[in-house]
Amino acid sequence: MWQTSGGWGRIDRDNAVDAMLRYADAGLTTFDMADIYGPAEDLYGIFINRVRRERPPEYLEKVRGLTKWVPPPVKMTSGYVRENIDVSRKRMDVPSLDMLQFHWELEASKSLVDFILFVLISNGIRWDYSNPGYLDALKNLTDLKEEGKIKTVALTNFDTERLQIILENGIPVVSNQVQHSIVDMRPQQKMAELCQLTGVKLITYGTVMGGLLSEKFLDTNLTIPFAGPPLNTPSLQKYKRMVDAWGGWSLFQTLLKTLKTVASKHGVTIPTVAVKYILDQTAVAGSMVGVRLGLSEHIQDTNAIFSLVLDEEDVNSIQVAQRGKDLLRVIGDCGDEYRRA
Repeated sequence: MWQTSGGWGRIDRDNAVDAMLRYADAGLTTFDMADIYGPAEDLYGIFINRVRRERPPEYLEKVRGLTKWVPPPVKMTSGYVRENIDVSRKRMDVPSLDMLQFHWELEASKSLVDFILFVLISNGIRWDYSNPGYLDALKNLTDLKEEGKIKTVALTNFDTERLQIILENGIPVVSNQVQHSIVDMRPQQKMAELCQLTGVKLITYGTVMGGLLSEKFLDTNLTIPFAGPPLNTPSLQKYKRMVDAWGGWSLFQTLLKTLKTVASKHGVTIPTVAVKYILDQTAVAGSMVGVRLGLSEHIQDTNAIFSLVLDEEDVNSIQVAQRGKDLLRVIGDCGDEYRRA
Protein backbone atom coordinates (compact mmCIF):
# COMPACT_ATOMS: atom_id res chain seq x y z
CA MET A 1 0.00 0.00 0.00
CA TRP A 2 2.99 2.33 -0.56
CA GLN A 3 0.91 3.74 -3.42
CA THR A 4 -1.49 5.37 -0.95
CA SER A 5 1.28 7.74 0.14
CA GLY A 6 0.93 9.90 -2.97
CA GLY A 7 2.33 10.30 -6.47
CA TRP A 8 0.32 7.55 -8.20
CA GLY A 9 -2.94 9.45 -8.71
CA ARG A 10 -5.71 10.55 -6.38
CA ILE A 11 -7.12 7.69 -4.33
CA ASP A 12 -10.72 7.99 -3.21
CA ARG A 13 -11.27 6.48 0.24
CA ASP A 14 -14.46 4.58 -0.53
CA ASN A 15 -13.16 3.28 -3.85
CA ALA A 16 -9.94 2.20 -2.16
CA VAL A 17 -11.73 0.21 0.53
CA ASP A 18 -14.03 -1.35 -2.09
CA ALA A 19 -10.90 -2.42 -3.97
CA MET A 20 -9.39 -3.94 -0.81
CA LEU A 21 -12.54 -6.02 -0.39
CA ARG A 22 -12.29 -7.24 -3.99
CA TYR A 23 -8.70 -8.31 -3.41
CA ALA A 24 -9.64 -10.10 -0.20
CA ASP A 25 -12.63 -11.78 -1.85
CA ALA A 26 -10.23 -13.07 -4.50
CA GLY A 27 -8.01 -14.62 -1.83
CA LEU A 28 -5.42 -11.83 -1.68
CA THR A 29 -5.98 -11.15 2.01
CA THR A 30 -2.68 -9.70 3.28
CA PHE A 31 -2.08 -5.95 3.11
CA ASP A 32 1.32 -4.34 3.67
CA MET A 33 1.50 -0.74 4.85
CA ALA A 34 3.38 1.68 7.11
CA ASP A 35 2.69 4.51 9.52
CA ILE A 36 4.15 6.92 6.93
CA TYR A 37 2.20 5.64 3.91
CA GLY A 38 -0.33 8.46 4.02
CA PRO A 39 -3.78 7.10 4.97
CA ALA A 40 -2.83 3.42 4.57
CA GLU A 41 -3.42 2.40 8.18
CA ASP A 42 -6.67 4.36 8.32
CA LEU A 43 -7.89 2.67 5.13
CA TYR A 44 -7.11 -0.69 6.66
CA GLY A 45 -9.12 0.24 9.74
CA ILE A 46 -12.15 1.08 7.60
CA PHE A 47 -11.64 -2.09 5.56
CA ILE A 48 -11.34 -4.40 8.57
CA ASN A 49 -14.54 -2.98 10.04
CA ARG A 50 -16.38 -3.64 6.80
CA VAL A 51 -15.06 -7.20 6.91
CA ARG A 52 -16.38 -7.55 10.45
CA ARG A 53 -19.81 -6.29 9.40
CA GLU A 54 -20.17 -7.77 5.92
CA ARG A 55 -18.27 -11.06 5.92
CA PRO A 56 -18.57 -14.26 8.01
CA PRO A 57 -16.28 -14.71 11.09
CA GLU A 58 -14.08 -17.31 9.36
CA TYR A 59 -13.30 -14.76 6.62
CA LEU A 60 -11.80 -12.40 9.20
CA GLU A 61 -9.37 -15.08 10.33
CA LYS A 62 -7.70 -15.05 6.90
CA VAL A 63 -7.11 -11.28 6.74
CA ARG A 64 -3.72 -9.92 7.79
CA GLY A 65 -2.48 -6.37 8.16
CA LEU A 66 1.31 -5.94 8.09
CA THR A 67 2.51 -2.48 9.01
CA LYS A 68 5.88 -0.78 9.43
CA TRP A 69 7.09 1.67 11.99
CA VAL A 70 9.61 4.17 10.62
CA PRO A 71 10.64 6.43 13.52
CA PRO A 72 12.70 9.62 13.43
CA PRO A 73 16.14 9.48 15.08
CA VAL A 74 15.17 9.96 18.72
CA LYS A 75 15.83 7.95 21.86
CA MET A 76 13.95 4.66 21.68
CA THR A 77 12.46 4.61 25.18
CA SER A 78 9.80 2.13 26.19
CA GLY A 79 7.19 4.88 26.44
CA TYR A 80 8.02 6.33 23.04
CA VAL A 81 7.87 2.95 21.31
CA ARG A 82 4.62 2.04 23.06
CA GLU A 83 3.01 5.36 22.15
CA ASN A 84 3.78 4.94 18.46
CA ILE A 85 2.59 1.34 18.30
CA ASP A 86 -0.64 2.36 20.01
CA VAL A 87 -1.18 4.95 17.27
CA SER A 88 -0.95 2.25 14.59
CA ARG A 89 -3.24 -0.06 16.56
CA LYS A 90 -5.82 2.71 16.83
CA ARG A 91 -5.60 3.69 13.16
CA MET A 92 -5.91 0.07 12.02
CA ASP A 93 -8.60 -0.60 14.68
CA VAL A 94 -7.04 -3.85 15.88
CA PRO A 95 -6.15 -4.96 19.42
CA SER A 96 -2.91 -6.54 18.20
CA LEU A 97 -0.82 -5.82 15.11
CA ASP A 98 -0.44 -8.95 12.99
CA MET A 99 3.13 -7.93 12.13
CA LEU A 100 5.21 -4.89 12.98
CA GLN A 101 8.11 -4.44 10.55
CA PHE A 102 10.74 -2.12 11.97
CA HIS A 103 12.67 0.23 9.67
CA TRP A 104 15.64 2.11 11.14
CA GLU A 105 16.32 5.69 11.03
CA LEU A 106 16.94 8.76 9.02
CA GLU A 107 20.31 10.38 9.59
CA ALA A 108 20.01 13.10 12.23
CA SER A 109 20.88 15.96 9.87
CA LYS A 110 17.77 15.42 7.76
CA SER A 111 14.36 16.81 8.60
CA LEU A 112 11.23 14.69 8.92
CA VAL A 113 9.85 16.43 5.84
CA ASP A 114 12.85 15.30 3.80
CA PHE A 115 12.40 11.83 5.25
CA ILE A 116 8.80 11.54 4.08
CA LEU A 117 9.80 12.83 0.66
CA PHE A 118 12.38 10.06 0.50
CA VAL A 119 9.75 7.43 1.14
CA LEU A 120 7.73 8.87 -1.72
CA ILE A 121 10.45 9.37 -4.33
CA SER A 122 13.61 7.61 -3.05
CA ASN A 123 15.63 10.80 -3.38
CA GLY A 124 18.82 9.61 -1.79
CA ILE A 125 18.36 10.24 1.93
CA ARG A 126 20.54 7.80 3.85
CA TRP A 127 19.85 5.42 6.72
CA ASP A 128 22.32 5.25 9.57
CA TYR A 129 23.44 2.29 11.69
CA SER A 130 25.97 4.29 13.71
CA ASN A 131 23.24 4.84 16.30
CA PRO A 132 22.57 1.41 17.91
CA GLY A 133 19.17 2.59 19.13
CA TYR A 134 17.58 0.11 16.74
CA LEU A 135 18.37 -2.59 19.30
CA ASP A 136 16.60 -0.63 22.04
CA ALA A 137 13.58 -0.18 19.79
CA LEU A 138 13.45 -3.86 18.89
CA LYS A 139 13.75 -4.93 22.52
CA ASN A 140 10.83 -2.66 23.40
CA LEU A 141 8.85 -4.02 20.47
CA THR A 142 9.55 -7.54 21.75
CA ASP A 143 8.15 -6.50 25.15
CA LEU A 144 4.99 -5.28 23.41
CA LYS A 145 4.81 -8.63 21.64
CA GLU A 146 4.89 -10.35 25.03
CA GLU A 147 2.03 -8.08 26.14
CA GLY A 148 -0.03 -9.12 23.11
CA LYS A 149 -0.02 -5.75 21.34
CA ILE A 150 2.06 -7.18 18.48
CA LYS A 151 1.81 -10.75 17.19
CA THR A 152 5.10 -10.87 15.29
CA VAL A 153 8.12 -8.54 15.11
CA ALA A 154 9.96 -8.20 11.81
CA LEU A 155 12.36 -5.92 9.93
CA THR A 156 12.42 -3.82 6.78
CA ASN A 157 15.56 -3.03 4.75
CA PHE A 158 18.10 -4.26 7.29
CA ASP A 159 21.36 -5.61 5.92
CA THR A 160 22.90 -8.98 6.68
CA GLU A 161 25.37 -7.68 9.26
CA ARG A 162 22.71 -5.92 11.31
CA LEU A 163 20.31 -8.86 11.00
CA GLN A 164 22.95 -11.10 12.55
CA ILE A 165 23.56 -8.60 15.38
CA ILE A 166 19.83 -8.44 16.08
CA LEU A 167 19.55 -12.22 16.25
CA GLU A 168 22.65 -12.46 18.46
CA ASN A 169 20.89 -10.11 20.87
CA GLY A 170 18.09 -12.62 21.23
CA ILE A 171 15.46 -10.57 19.40
CA PRO A 172 13.03 -12.99 17.73
CA VAL A 173 12.38 -11.33 14.36
CA VAL A 174 10.55 -13.53 11.88
CA SER A 175 11.30 -11.79 8.58
CA ASN A 176 13.08 -8.98 6.77
CA GLN A 177 11.32 -7.12 3.96
CA VAL A 178 13.83 -6.30 1.22
CA GLN A 179 13.95 -5.19 -2.38
CA HIS A 180 14.24 -8.32 -4.52
CA SER A 181 13.56 -8.88 -8.20
CA ILE A 182 14.95 -10.67 -11.22
CA VAL A 183 17.15 -7.58 -11.68
CA ASP A 184 18.00 -7.13 -7.99
CA MET A 185 19.20 -10.51 -6.72
CA ARG A 186 21.28 -9.12 -3.85
CA PRO A 187 19.27 -10.89 -1.11
CA GLN A 188 20.41 -14.24 -2.51
CA GLN A 189 24.10 -13.36 -2.31
CA LYS A 190 24.50 -12.89 1.44
CA MET A 191 21.29 -12.63 3.38
CA ALA A 192 19.59 -15.82 2.19
CA GLU A 193 22.37 -17.94 3.69
CA LEU A 194 21.92 -16.35 7.12
CA CYS A 195 18.16 -16.74 6.79
CA GLN A 196 18.55 -20.44 6.05
CA LEU A 197 20.70 -20.89 9.14
CA THR A 198 18.36 -18.97 11.45
CA GLY A 199 14.88 -19.54 10.05
CA VAL A 200 14.27 -15.86 9.29
CA LYS A 201 12.24 -15.38 6.10
CA LEU A 202 12.41 -12.79 3.35
CA ILE A 203 9.39 -10.77 2.26
CA THR A 204 10.12 -9.05 -1.02
CA TYR A 205 9.04 -5.78 -2.59
CA GLY A 206 9.93 -4.18 -5.91
CA THR A 207 9.48 -7.63 -7.43
CA VAL A 208 7.73 -6.28 -10.53
CA MET A 209 9.79 -3.08 -10.34
CA GLY A 210 6.82 -0.75 -10.18
CA GLY A 211 5.48 -2.24 -13.42
CA LEU A 212 8.69 -2.13 -15.46
CA LEU A 213 8.66 -5.93 -15.51
CA SER A 214 5.57 -6.07 -17.71
CA GLU A 215 4.43 -6.20 -21.32
CA LYS A 216 3.84 -2.45 -21.19
CA PHE A 217 7.59 -1.78 -21.35
CA LEU A 218 8.51 -4.56 -23.79
CA ASP A 219 9.93 -3.31 -27.12
CA THR A 220 10.23 0.28 -25.94
CA ASN A 221 13.13 2.71 -26.17
CA LEU A 222 13.14 5.14 -23.26
CA THR A 223 16.32 6.81 -24.53
CA ILE A 224 14.11 8.64 -27.07
CA PRO A 225 11.97 11.33 -25.41
CA PHE A 226 8.24 10.48 -25.43
CA ALA A 227 8.88 7.25 -27.38
CA GLY A 228 7.80 4.93 -24.60
CA PRO A 229 5.31 4.83 -21.74
CA PRO A 230 5.84 7.68 -19.26
CA LEU A 231 7.65 6.99 -16.00
CA ASN A 232 4.90 8.82 -14.17
CA THR A 233 4.96 7.23 -10.73
CA PRO A 234 7.56 7.30 -7.94
CA SER A 235 8.04 3.54 -8.21
CA LEU A 236 8.65 3.57 -11.98
CA GLN A 237 11.22 6.32 -11.52
CA LYS A 238 12.88 4.49 -8.65
CA TYR A 239 13.20 1.16 -10.45
CA LYS A 240 14.30 2.75 -13.72
CA ARG A 241 17.34 3.95 -11.75
CA MET A 242 17.85 0.36 -10.63
CA VAL A 243 17.76 -0.78 -14.28
CA ASP A 244 20.37 1.84 -15.14
CA ALA A 245 22.63 0.62 -12.32
CA TRP A 246 22.15 -3.00 -13.40
CA GLY A 247 22.97 -2.65 -17.08
CA GLY A 248 20.75 -0.21 -18.93
CA TRP A 249 17.57 -0.27 -20.97
CA SER A 250 18.87 -2.31 -23.89
CA LEU A 251 19.92 -5.20 -21.65
CA PHE A 252 16.62 -4.87 -19.78
CA GLN A 253 14.79 -5.35 -23.09
CA THR A 254 16.61 -8.65 -23.59
CA LEU A 255 15.42 -9.73 -20.15
CA LEU A 256 11.83 -8.70 -20.91
CA LYS A 257 11.87 -10.69 -24.17
CA THR A 258 13.03 -13.78 -22.29
CA LEU A 259 10.34 -13.33 -19.67
CA LYS A 260 7.74 -12.87 -22.40
CA THR A 261 8.78 -16.17 -23.98
CA VAL A 262 8.41 -17.95 -20.66
CA ALA A 263 5.10 -16.22 -19.95
CA SER A 264 3.65 -17.14 -23.34
CA LYS A 265 4.67 -20.75 -22.86
CA HIS A 266 2.59 -20.92 -19.68
CA GLY A 267 -0.27 -18.65 -20.77
CA VAL A 268 0.50 -15.99 -18.17
CA THR A 269 2.01 -12.48 -18.12
CA ILE A 270 5.51 -11.15 -17.50
CA PRO A 271 4.71 -9.89 -13.95
CA THR A 272 3.37 -13.33 -13.03
CA VAL A 273 6.62 -14.96 -14.09
CA ALA A 274 8.69 -12.25 -12.38
CA VAL A 275 7.00 -12.78 -9.02
CA LYS A 276 6.98 -16.57 -9.22
CA TYR A 277 10.69 -16.64 -9.98
CA ILE A 278 11.43 -14.68 -6.80
CA LEU A 279 9.01 -16.72 -4.69
CA ASP A 280 11.04 -19.78 -5.68
CA GLN A 281 14.27 -18.28 -4.33
CA THR A 282 15.91 -19.37 -1.08
CA ALA A 283 14.27 -18.10 2.14
CA VAL A 284 11.55 -16.10 0.34
CA ALA A 285 8.22 -16.49 2.15
CA GLY A 286 6.15 -13.92 0.28
CA SER A 287 6.17 -11.05 -2.18
CA MET A 288 4.37 -7.72 -1.88
CA VAL A 289 2.81 -6.47 -5.12
CA GLY A 290 1.91 -2.79 -5.21
CA VAL A 291 -1.75 -1.85 -5.57
CA ARG A 292 -3.19 1.40 -6.92
CA LEU A 293 -6.44 1.04 -5.00
CA GLY A 294 -9.44 2.10 -7.05
CA LEU A 295 -7.21 3.08 -9.99
CA SER A 296 -6.08 -0.26 -11.44
CA GLU A 297 -6.29 -3.95 -10.58
CA HIS A 298 -4.30 -7.04 -11.46
CA ILE A 299 -6.14 -9.71 -9.50
CA GLN A 300 -6.12 -12.33 -12.27
CA ASP A 301 -2.40 -11.96 -12.99
CA THR A 302 -1.58 -12.11 -9.29
CA ASN A 303 -3.66 -15.20 -8.58
CA ALA A 304 -2.07 -16.94 -11.58
CA ILE A 305 1.20 -16.96 -9.62
CA PHE A 306 -0.07 -19.72 -7.34
CA SER A 307 -0.63 -22.23 -10.14
CA LEU A 308 2.49 -21.38 -12.17
CA VAL A 309 5.36 -23.87 -12.09
CA LEU A 310 8.61 -22.77 -13.69
CA ASP A 311 10.57 -25.70 -15.11
CA GLU A 312 14.32 -26.09 -15.47
CA GLU A 313 14.30 -24.69 -19.00
CA ASP A 314 12.46 -21.57 -17.81
CA VAL A 315 14.84 -20.99 -14.92
CA ASN A 316 17.93 -21.51 -17.07
CA SER A 317 16.74 -19.05 -19.73
CA ILE A 318 15.96 -16.42 -17.10
CA GLN A 319 19.36 -16.88 -15.47
CA VAL A 320 21.10 -16.37 -18.82
CA ALA A 321 19.17 -13.11 -19.29
CA GLN A 322 20.22 -11.85 -15.83
CA ARG A 323 23.71 -10.98 -17.02
CA GLY A 324 23.76 -7.42 -15.71
CA LYS A 325 26.16 -5.91 -13.21
CA ASP A 326 26.57 -7.33 -9.72
CA LEU A 327 24.41 -4.91 -7.72
CA LEU A 328 25.96 -6.09 -4.47
CA ARG A 329 29.20 -4.51 -5.69
CA VAL A 330 27.52 -1.49 -7.25
CA ILE A 331 25.09 -0.63 -4.44
CA GLY A 332 25.94 -2.79 -1.44
CA ASP A 333 23.87 -5.17 0.66
CA CYS A 334 20.09 -5.09 1.13
CA GLY A 335 18.90 -1.61 2.07
CA ASP A 336 22.22 0.06 1.29
CA GLU A 337 20.55 2.05 -1.49
CA TYR A 338 18.91 4.01 1.34
CA ARG A 339 22.24 4.78 2.97
CA ARG A 340 24.14 6.12 -0.03
CA ALA A 341 24.55 9.84 -0.55
